[in-house]
Amino acid sequence: MTETLTRPAPTAEDSVDYVARARSIKPIIDAEAETMEAGATITKPVVDALAENELFWVLVPREYGGGGQGIVNSLKVVEELARADGSVGWAFMANAFSTGVAVGFFPEDGAREMYAGADKAVTAGMILPTGTGKRVDGGYEVTGTYGFGSGSHHASWIGAGFVVLGDDGNPEMNGETPVCRIAFVPRDQVEFLGGWDVMGMAATGSDNYKVDGLFVPEAHTMDTFSTEPVRPEAVYKLGMLGIGVGGHAPVALGIAQRALEEIARITADKKRPGYPTVVGDSEMFRRGFVEHDALLQAARLYVYQAHADAEAAAAAGTITDEHRARLRQAATWVQKVAQDIVTWAYNWGGSASIRNPSVLGRCLRDIAVGAQHMLVEPMTLVEASTPIIAGYLKKEND
Repeated sequence: MTETLTRPAPTAEDSVDYVARARSIKPIIDAEAETMEAGATITKPVVDALAENELFWVLVPREYGGGGQGIVNSLKVVEELARADGSVGWAFMANAFSTGVAVGFFPEDGAREMYAGADKAVTAGMILPTGTGKRVDGGYEVTGTYGFGSGSHHASWIGAGFVVLGDDGNPEMNGETPVCRIAFVPRDQVEFLGGWDVMGMAATGSDNYKVDGLFVPEAHTMDTFSTEPVRPEAVYKLGMLGIGVGGHAPVALGIAQRALEEIARITADKKRPGYPTVVGDSEMFRRGFVEHDALLQAARLYVYQAHADAEAAAAAGTITDEHRARLRQAATWVQKVAQDIVTWAYNWGGSASIRNPSVLGRCLRDIAVGAQHMLVEPMTLVEASTPIIAGYLKKEND
C-alpha cells in the first residue's frame, strides 16, 4: 500500500472535531478488523478513511495545512481509534506522533517539504539510533537494520535513527554522549524484511527493514537528543519523549473501553449455570463492572489532566521535571490499569471470549503486547519517581 495520500483542503481548527471524525470511522474498522489481524496490516479502506478525515496530520501545524491540534485532542483521537481496534490505534499513534516529532524538530525546509504541500507525509519507523551514519557532502550516508516499524505498510516516509561515526569508525561524541540523529527517508529507498508474527497488535505491521549506504540530506535529519523544537507551538515543547511516549496511554484506554463495552453487551443475555437469570443481572458482575469502570474513568482523567497541565506549562515556559515525570508515570501506570480491566472483562465472557472471531480475545492479546513496549516498561516508574517525590517534599517545606 504505497500510493500517495492526498489531504483535502485545510480547515480551521475550531470548526473540525477530529475526535468525532475518528469515532465516525469505527464501522469501517469493525468491518475490516478480522482481515487486518489475519493479514498483519491495516487495510486500504481503513487507511483511506484515516487520510480522508485528515487524521494522520492532527499534529501538523495549521500553517502547513494540518490539524494544529494540541496534545490532549491528539491523544483522544488515538483513544477512539484504539477503541475500535487496538492495532489501528497503535499504528495510527506511530504515524501521527512520529509526525509530531518530525514537524516539531526537523529543520524547517525539511519539515515544509514533507508536510506543507498537498501530498503530506505519513511517517513511521524506528527513530532510536540503532543504525550508523557517516558525514558526507550535504548530509549522511546511513546504514542500519531496524525493527518495530509500526504503521510502516502504509507510510510514505520511514524513520531511521543512527549514531554518527567519525573518520576513525568510532562514534562522534558530544561530551560523554555519542552524536545521534534521526532521519526520515522515502519508503521506496527502504528494504522491508517482514518478521512481524506476534500474538497481539498483529495488524500494526511492525516489520523489520533496512537501509544500506543510503544518502540522506541534512534537511531530512534531526538531533536525536534535541530539546529545542523549531516550531513555537506548546505541544512541541513537550519534547520528543513527551510526544512519543504519550501516545501509548490512549491506546490502552481505548482497548479497555472496548472491553467493557463488549462484556456489557455479552452479559446482557448470557446465561450460565448457577445464575438465576442472565449473567449481567448478577450482583457480583455488576459490582465488578462498576469498580472497573471507575478505574477506567480515573485513569482517563489522570492521563488527560497530566498532559493538559504539561502543555499549559510548556506554553507558559514553566514546564518542570515533575510535569515530564508525570507524563511517563501516567503512560506506564495506565497499562496495568487497562490490563486489569481487559482481563476482568475477558474472564466474564466465558466461551464468548475464546471463540474466534472474538473482540474480547483481540483486546486481551493487544493489551498484553502493548504493555511490553520498552517505553512503558515498569522501570520507567522508578525513573519518574525522583521528580514526583521531590514535588511532595517541596510542598511539605512550603
